[in-house]
Amino acid sequence: MRAVLQRVTSAHVEVDGQTVGAIGPGLMVLLGVERGDTETDLSWLVDKTAGLRVFGDDDGKMNRSLQEMGGAVLAVSQFTLLADCSKGRRPGFSAAAPPDEAARLYAAYTDALRIRGITVATGIFQADMAVHLVNDGPVTLLLDSRRRS
Repeated sequence: MRAVLQRVTSAHVEVDGQTVGAIGPGLMVLLGVERGDTETDLSWLVDKTAGLRVFGDDDGKMNRSLQEMGGAVLAVSQFTLLADCSKGRRPGFSAAAPPDEAARLYAAYTDALRIRGITVATGIFQADMAVHLVNDGPVTLLLDSRRRS
């Protein structure tokens, strides 16, 4: 699984001009599910999302996690994170999981965060979405469960 995590002061996602998910302070997560991703990949990514110390403490140092600061997550499915741009000029998407498998792991990711007590808002899987965010910092991190060692 691949994810782009952005620390935000606020974020929302629209479908057909209507807001379908919105958060205040927390993380905007663009999530791509790769062909062959497993529950191990899912668990690793949930742990990282909830536990990375990317929020400021009383001294302004990045020492607090999403769980510690009580932030929320806006999770948006984004298969284009699996694009292969190494050849030619058109990205290839053969590494992306089939839609049914990607939808299952995307839902499992959001469910697992909610079980940890994190407020989660979402986009709509496979919809054409407009994502709006105010990146705080800016802090933007790339996570790839296949490169976790």
